[in-house]
Amino acid sequence: MELSDLYSEKILNIAANALNPPRLVQADASARKVSRICGSVVEVDLVVRDGTITDYGHDVSACALGQTSAAIVAKHIVGTPVGAFRHLRDQMHAMLKENGPPPAGKWEELRYLEPVREYRARHASTLLVFDAVVEALKKIESVESVGSVS
Repeated sequence: MELSDLYSEKILNIAANALNPPRLVQADASARKVSRICGSVVEVDLVVRDGTITDYGHDVSACALGQTSAAIVAKHIVGTPVGAFRHLRDQMHAMLKENGPPPAGKWEELRYLEPVREYRARHASTLLVFDAVVEALKKIESVESVGSVS
């Protein structure tokens, strides 16, 4: 497969028509991830209530692959249980790095990113949003665990 084939019409369409949820003023946590390979940057803000992601905002400066991942996440993340999102992140890593199957259900559009597995240099930008969300979740959990000790 040629690199130009990686940027399918579907990927370009998702990226071009992406939801762009604004950054949250009162987030429970935020996280920023940068791809050292291409310079893509994703910053996310989360609100979590009772183990479910209830609000989400982001700022994305990434290639079409990073934009596509972020667009799909923005479309479906609100209402997702924290554990389910962690599982999704693990599925995405497995899909790209271990030839695992793409996610299904409401996340099935992520299958369009399956060809990225052949281009290791593009893994980081594709996974940025997933890693940023999980980092923000860890921050929330660390604050909650400190709060429960007092």
